[in-house]
Amino acid sequence: MGSDIKIKICGLTDPADIPAAILAGASYVGFVFFPKSPRHLELEAAAFMAASVPVGIMKVALTVDADDAMLDTLTGQVPLDMLQLHGSESPERVAGVKSRYGLPVMKAVGIADAGDLPQLETYGRVADQLLVDAKPPKGADRPGGNAMAFDWTLIAGRRWPVPWMLAGGLTPENVAQAVRLTGARQVDVSSGVESAPGVKDADKMRAFVEAAQSGAA
Repeated sequence: MGSDIKIKICGLTDPADIPAAILAGASYVGFVFFPKSPRHLELEAAAFMAASVPVGIMKVALTVDADDAMLDTLTGQVPLDMLQLHGSESPERVAGVKSRYGLPVMKAVGIADAGDLPQLETYGRVADQLLVDAKPPKGADRPGGNAMAFDWTLIAGRRWPVPWMLAGGLTPENVAQAVRLTGARQVDVSSGVESAPGVKDADKMRAFVEAAQSGAA
């Protein structure tokens, strides 16, 4: 298996998801802390799961417009390697979170059309990584995990100041094409490897990783 594409499997909810994701070839595992999500975890469950992640696999916490009190509790109870800010956090907030917690920060930026692209440049100056995601549909109560893709040609061949990860509606069926079109070296999947909302499927995880690697070949 090639190691040139890094895979993040996000929204793990069951302790058995951890070995399944790692066996599939994930470089990052993501835990969601957002009550409106079917993948939301309580801190005790997340701490238990995070403790079983081997060294070398990045443990990422997805939060949405979380305040310092929430992040203090989260980082105090769950061993983490990265914070993913998936709300409408400002560049100043991203910089503040980085300095307060001493953890790398990944900022999600929703893309619907070319008018959204300048935000990637702006956030790329303060975040450690960018998550290039599909903008949620109007009226959606979740900023991600909506199984929506965006027009990948918008970002084909583009580069930003920091490493970036492609997200939004990726599945074992379309990730190879997404990687070929965008040149992404990192991809993020959540709903695309589930058998039901919040229920990860080991076979789909394996198929996703294999397809992503084939797209980079």
